[in-house]
Amino acid sequence: MTGPGRSTGRIGGPSVAAAAIPWVGSESAESPPRVLAPTLDLREAEREAAIARVFDQSHAQLVRLAVLLGAGADAEDIVAEAFCQLYRRWPKLRSPDAAPAYVRGAVLNLVRMRWRHLQVVRRHHDRALRPSDDVSAENVVLEREDQRAVVTALEELAPRQREAIVLRYWMDLKEAEIAAAMGISCGAVKSHTARAMSALTRAMGEVR
Repeated sequence: MTGPGRSTGRIGGPSVAAAAIPWVGSESAESPPRVLAPTLDLREAEREAAIARVFDQSHAQLVRLAVLLGAGADAEDIVAEAFCQLYRRWPKLRSPDAAPAYVRGAVLNLVRMRWRHLQVVRRHHDRALRPSDDVSAENVVLEREDQRAVVTALEELAPRQREAIVLRYWMDLKEAEIAAAMGISCGAVKSHTARAMSALTRAMGEVR
């Protein structure tokens, strides 16, 4: 008969339990090293740094693009919204190199949406817009006398024609890049560009 303080070695006894149950916090020589996965904070910091680089490199150009596409005083808001979309979409991009094309396409789509709501108002808007605190520096440049006729002529184009010609001659994109941004074929890009050039030539001829 054994006393209460002695171990018998039978199943359920103290010595077996001690061997079977690992103590929390104990580290043995046989324990594998702990490998820590990248933290969410690190991935978030990398994403923010990458998007910040895209912003620094392309923000001013994208604002001007939005203006030329017809966004007017909403251009900076549209670009800001495009970068918000880029931030949310970042994990699904095929690579960081796809970011500039993605945000450019986002600007294009957002201008289309805004244009549908505001085109009637803008037809009756005073084109001789005076600079104010609510107008961006990009808009002020575009409203100068020597450029107003071009902007007015662009506004009179059909939306797809305006997009094609701005992306081709101002952004200097290739037909394939324009087609990808607009969601159309290269043949359609050529057609819209040709019609836009014809309409602009007529409009500028009438101004002169």
